[in-house]
Amino acid sequence: MAEQILMPKQGNSVESCIILEWRKKVGDAIAVGDIICEVETDKATIEVESTVGGMLLALLRKEGEDVPVMQPIAVVGQAGEKVDAAVFGGEPSGKEVPSVPQESSSSAVPSTSPTAPPVTTSSPVSSTPAPSAMSDQGASPRARNLASQFGVDVASLAPTGPKGMVIERDVASAVAGHEPVSPAALSTRQPGIPVPAAGSGIGGRVLVADLSIPVISLSGSSDASSPSSPASSLASVAASHEYPGPVEETPVKGIRKVTAKRMHESLQSTAQFTLNMYADATNLKALRARFKESDPSLGLQKITINDLVTFALVKTLPEFPALNAHWLGDKIATFRNIHLGIAADTPRGLLVPVLRNAHSYSLAGLSRAAKILVAAAQEGKSNPDDLTGGTFTISNIGAFGIESFTPVVNVPEVAILGVGGISLRPVEDPDDEENVLFVPHVSLSLTIDHQAVDGAQGSKFLKKLADNIAALDVLLAL
Repeated sequence: MAEQILMPKQGNSVESCIILEWRKKVGDAIAVGDIICEVETDKATIEVESTVGGMLLALLRKEGEDVPVMQPIAVVGQAGEKVDAAVFGGEPSGKEVPSVPQESSSSAVPSTSPTAPPVTTSSPVSSTPAPSAMSDQGASPRARNLASQFGVDVASLAPTGPKGMVIERDVASAVAGHEPVSPAALSTRQPGIPVPAAGSGIGGRVLVADLSIPVISLSGSSDASSPSSPASSLASVAASHEYPGPVEETPVKGIRKVTAKRMHESLQSTAQFTLNMYADATNLKALRARFKESDPSLGLQKITINDLVTFALVKTLPEFPALNAHWLGDKIATFRNIHLGIAADTPRGLLVPVLRNAHSYSLAGLSRAAKILVAAAQEGKSNPDDLTGGTFTISNIGAFGIESFTPVVNVPEVAILGVGGISLRPVEDPDDEENVLFVPHVSLSLTIDHQAVDGAQGSKFLKKLADNIAALDVLLAL
């Protein structure tokens, strides 16, 4: 009897996973424990093992699709056994689902402007509903989602799904050879206005201006009566030029999609502003040099400038609990313990592993623990729960030569510290007012959510942090 394989639950905070690659195909024999696919959460890449043995009868989801956890993704049974994938939540076929890209309607992170790459036939999109083509059952969510990208009325399509339902493959067949329609064009399109197979936008995208003229084919033909009409001119331009030149379109998904959504939500839902200051880095550099030359058996040679700044941060933050907090709209959650998010650049994009109880570590312990967390994130081996639950975040891009920048608050946190590079800055010689010294300083940028933190609180914290960095040798002795 056929059994389903579910998208496994990954940690306590993961609601969905994106299928990156199927390792098995329909018809393959699989055993319990075999890797059937690789999936990506908003935090890590994970290999999914089969929970049953037999023959892979159907793949219910396709690569690139965002699937909620504990939902079926494949069906396994005996050789020769027939299954209807629709019964398990997929398209009604015992084969792999069609490969027309789209975002799942059940995605935990909905896309704001999905783009489906063109397929390669040339049937026109009908703008007039065909009589009796649509049953009372309507269309599947995925079919409606794909249809909306191309401005297709699902009522004009002949359904092939169960109980007369229009499904995704019906829409895919209708829009074959057509380019997507921009959101602005979709919102302004009037009934009866035809949708061209290709428009004047990048990659052939149909724009608002393209809806005000007759349908144009890329072969140069037009519904316009005159060869010199604007429609003919536009067709000639579209056929003879590749302005603005080669264009590569990359679907926004995975970490990039989640990061984009979070950054946008952060700026939309908070009142952020940034305070900038420079801290004397003389002791910082001297300590780093001494650690680098220390006895290898002490384990101090790998301590970095970032480790030293991070240590100063976690020793300063307890004096300013208002910054170690979450803004929850109608209340503020202030934390006694510091769970420090460490922004990390990884091959998959920005990740923020969290160092639990960062305030309790020695300098050497903090350095080791942070490096382990960041390495796991960069290798895609982070436990999903290691990438959630931060109470304050630090982001250091000084190694790239950045002197100062504006970090974005990692909501619901209320503050984030940005660390820039070290540069020489002129200061007055305390022993001679007429003399100027050039002293190394490290750049600090504190972004706070003004809904939860006042500017004075942020300023006092940043000043205290700068003082502690300048006197880091003393801070280490406390």
